[in-house]
Amino acid sequence: MNLIQTILIYAIPILLAVSLHESAHGWIAHLLGDSTAKQLGRLTANPLKHIDPVGTVLIPIVMVMLIGFPFGWAKPVPVDVRNFVSPLKDMALVALAGPLANLLMAIFWLLVLLVSLRLLPQTSGLALMLKGMAVVGIQINAVLMILNLLPVPPLDGGRIVTGVLPSNIAVYFIKYEMIGMWVVIFLLASGNLGKILTPLVKAFQLKLYSISGLA
Repeated sequence: MNLIQTILIYAIPILLAVSLHESAHGWIAHLLGDSTAKQLGRLTANPLKHIDPVGTVLIPIVMVMLIGFPFGWAKPVPVDVRNFVSPLKDMALVALAGPLANLLMAIFWLLVLLVSLRLLPQTSGLALMLKGMAVVGIQINAVLMILNLLPVPPLDGGRIVTGVLPSNIAVYFIKYEMIGMWVVIFLLASGNLGKILTPLVKAFQLKLYSISGLA
């Protein structure tokens, strides 16, 4: 494959993964009464609305070279919890929407992989492109889903935990968001984040491939 094809194989799944992850947060927030993301035009799959030059472009490239799979982030969708009826619980639902979107996208890319393997001539350029994008799509969505489900604020998992804790305990948990971010950065810089995520991502991928009859 030429350079343009290789870029597309990585760019399309990664941009869709981060864009739909963030827009899912915004859609659920809108359904629960907060229209902040809608007013800012963030309820869209358009990557231009969600791209962070460092987190969406540079970091994933570096992480592929360092640990073998992409890791990154997009611009967070703004949410005003004051518009929610039940701020902690509603914010937990908003947080859960992102990983759930990645799960659905991983399943979508699995279907694309099955189509490319079983319905297209294996020597065709289209089959090769779709297979490449599908494999990357499954991997990046698995990474984003599992990473964001880690129960560390300010990751989505931390906000989900906050929503299920008693309010008097949740208040203290929220205060440690900045510390949680530094923990994630330290794990990333030290390479330990990859050690945590790799077996979980591989297990999830194996499960998907096994269910589909590909493993």
